Amino acid sequence: MDVLLGLQWGDEGKGKVVDYLAPKYNVVARFQGGPNAGHTLEFDGIKHVLHQIPSGIFRNKLKNIIGNGVVLDPVVMQKEIEGLKKFNIDFKNNLFVSKKAAIILPTHKLLDAAYEKSKGDKKIGSTLKGIGPTYQDKIGRVGLRVADILAKDFKERYDNLVDRHKSILDFYQYNISDLPSLETVFFEAIEFFKTLNLVQSEYEVNEALAEGKHVLAEGAQGSLLDIDFGSYPYVTSSNTMTAGACNGLGVAPSRIGEVFGIFKAYCTRVGGGPFPTEIFDEVGETMRKEGNEFGSTTGRPRRCGWIDLPALKYSIMINGVSQLFMMKVDVLNVFEEIKVCTHYQLPDGTKVDRFTLEQGDQEVEPVYQTLRGWNSNLFDVEKYEDFPDELKAYVSFLENELKTPIKMVSVGPDRQQTILR
Repeated sequence: MDVLLGLQWGDEGKGKVVDYLAPKYNVVARFQGGPNAGHTLEFDGIKHVLHQIPSGIFRNKLKNIIGNGVVLDPVVMQKEIEGLKKFNIDFKNNLFVSKKAAIILPTHKLLDAAYEKSKGDKKIGSTLKGIGPTYQDKIGRVGLRVADILAKDFKERYDNLVDRHKSILDFYQYNISDLPSLETVFFEAIEFFKTLNLVQSEYEVNEALAEGKHVLAEGAQGSLLDIDFGSYPYVTSSNTMTAGACNGLGVAPSRIGEVFGIFKAYCTRVGGGPFPTEIFDEVGETMRKEGNEFGSTTGRPRRCGWIDLPALKYSIMINGVSQLFMMKVDVLNVFEEIKVCTHYQLPDGTKVDRFTLEQGDQEVEPVYQTLRGWNSNLFDVEKYEDFPDELKAYVSFLENELKTPIKMVSVGPDRQQTILR
């Protein structure tokens, strides 16, 4: 089983790469996250954003699996499937959902909003999709899973959990007047959810591997948002790294093959948290405009900055990355100079190249090396040999610093704008 994941703070372009690689695989499986993900795919003049469904869904011969590590919103799932009906996708034969996946309830979203509001100026930057509270209930062993919707006493189980949530919401004095209308839509979606292929996905994945089939595990968010190894507490609620694929799909570590690490040619981040290379002037605004850096799930403007090599090296290390894919190179087309953060400088003047962004650590200043930009359009470029010399130099510099081969360079959003090396 190969693993594909983001190496920065999310939004690296994982959806496009999964869609591009999909013909080489028999199964694509999501292993963590939920509707906070937004994987954008563009092909044949079509642009579509997937939130919970694996990005191999547009390839009809593929089996797409939503694993046990994912948290699922039935309402979002129903809307997502209805939005894909125009593509004549055979969901009965190529979409399978783990019975062990946790379910997001309407009250989880209310809790998410209440928690975030209570933090005031120290907001995490949650997408308010109910992800964190759902994982909290999962770890607390009180949550509901997909299998529960098939139980005769599902409504009783639901009411018991909602009563717990109401007591917490009452503590926060949070308005829940919208709950009845949210519940009406939720229970309608539950009935739709029952019509999907609900399976023991760990068997589906392991049997495919036993038969010699090729499986691609698709991650969501980014490695620097990992609950353990990200810039805590400004992180997501799941393990976004390679190890998370084992937990989130029920696959032994020995079955991991290639690990594809996706990164942008620059950096972005949504929400709070440290971001050493963030740019606050017109350069950052130009980067945001050129990259259309607005969240595909929330629409929020993304914070933009130059590429951060200490952070990338860290992600490569903890994930065991074997190949790198560099995305959105075309966003840098307009710059005459490009900066690369090679080290951090601590307040005492010490230079380090380790990712040191734990809460309570001293603030760091990025140490940059400046390279010449290519300052040209890449629209008609079809092979690596046709890249401007400055872009080749940028790729070679990063590859040398990261000690990992860059096998793919994306020069545009479309499926065809993908250059293999």
